[in-house]
Amino acid sequence: MSAPAFQLARAGAFALALAAAATWQRLAPHARHRGSLRVNAGLWALDAAIVGGVCGTCALAAAEWAARRGVGIAHALAAPWWVATPASVLGLDLVSYLWHRANHGVALLWRFHRVHHSDPSFTVSTGLRFHPGELLLSLPVRLLAVVLLGAPAAAVLAFEAVFAFANLVEHGDIDLPPRLERAVDRLVVTPALHRIHHSRLPPERDRNFGTILIVWDRLLGTHRPNRSAARVDVGLDDTGTPRGLWDALRLPLAPLGPRC
Repeated sequence: MSAPAFQLARAGAFALALAAAATWQRLAPHARHRGSLRVNAGLWALDAAIVGGVCGTCALAAAEWAARRGVGIAHALAAPWWVATPASVLGLDLVSYLWHRANHGVALLWRFHRVHHSDPSFTVSTGLRFHPGELLLSLPVRLLAVVLLGAPAAAVLAFEAVFAFANLVEHGDIDLPPRLERAVDRLVVTPALHRIHHSRLPPERDRNFGTILIVWDRLLGTHRPNRSAARVDVGLDDTGTPRGLWDALRLPLAPLGPRC
């Protein structure tokens, strides 16, 4: 797969995911939050410019390097593509869970990740609210995971597409129909499950770290149930609310609260 084709497919998947999540949020709102669109969109634009400039297609390059050298679990086992692709998506989702959990437990990582949690609302645009420092710190972890798994290029693209959809939908100000919610929230992360992860209360915030699958939380003891009917007070108490893009960018320099 060429780098331009990879970037085009990834951008198209992101655009479709954003449109679907925003439409769903409009049709089935939970609390009718107005959101922090200017700050969130500003951070997303910076992230796209900085991370894209540093490592726009590094994940593709890592996958192709591993394939040429026969490095990684999938290549060592000579797994066919129809096994390697879904297995790699699962593996990358597990790595995402572990990295997210580390972002809450390691003080340096939390300094950057709390920018995401400082959104006083919870909408689709919250899924765009990440400090560039957090994304740059995550790059070596993501690339190492691709290599160690021996993830095929198609698996990397599939993971990024599914991850984008899951990330934007689960941050949506969305209520799911009760029957649908009961049917899916034992397997995948729903907006209600992720909403409680954005609670102001640390015991609730340190739960439900998954992005695509909630299975990792269930297996590793960090699951907390929640349904759309529940109201959750989101945001952070120890930092104040960044009033603009500059405030959000310099938040990692602010003192940590009593609990990091």
